[in-house]
Amino acid sequence: MGTSVEGSTEGVGDGAVLGATGRERSEWFALLDRADAATWRHKDIAAWLSGEQGVDAWWAQHLTVAYEQARGIREPGQRQDGTFEASVSRTVALDPADALQALAAVVTAELGVEPLALNLTAKHPTARFPLDSGEFVLASASPLGDGRSSIGLTWGRMTDGTRLAEVKGELREWLRAVG
Repeated sequence: MGTSVEGSTEGVGDGAVLGATGRERSEWFALLDRADAATWRHKDIAAWLSGEQGVDAWWAQHLTVAYEQARGIREPGQRQDGTFEASVSRTVALDPADALQALAAVVTAELGVEPLALNLTAKHPTARFPLDSGEFVLASASPLGDGRSSIGLTWGRMTDGTRLAEVKGELREWLRAVG
């Protein structure tokens, strides 16, 4: 297993940022630096990007996190509240409800914990597994069409980032057990 966790810029190429926002990531960072955004709260950066600059909300969040990571304000995997989160996903040939049921069974077997909440009827079904440490695992499924779904696992509320790579590796193994 790897010892590092990718930053926000690793999964999204510069071409995608340019195509979606009209500027390269470096241009956005320079613009944010000129606005002294490194001193702003996360939500204020995202609001400025989406409001004053007209950036789509998803891309505003992406750019905000990438900017915070690039300027040392936030570490990879760190949430706005200071806790850490690891997320993984993959595509399976199951509808969302079946995919989530299969994924929830794997998580229950691995953790020895039943889900606190299991919602199979939503368009994007989820199951939440509370852990004694205060952390949680969230399982989710989203329809892709053609009988396929994207399934995902998020392990959240970790107090630091020391376990991120290990947790991601474990979650990937759990995903491989589905479908």
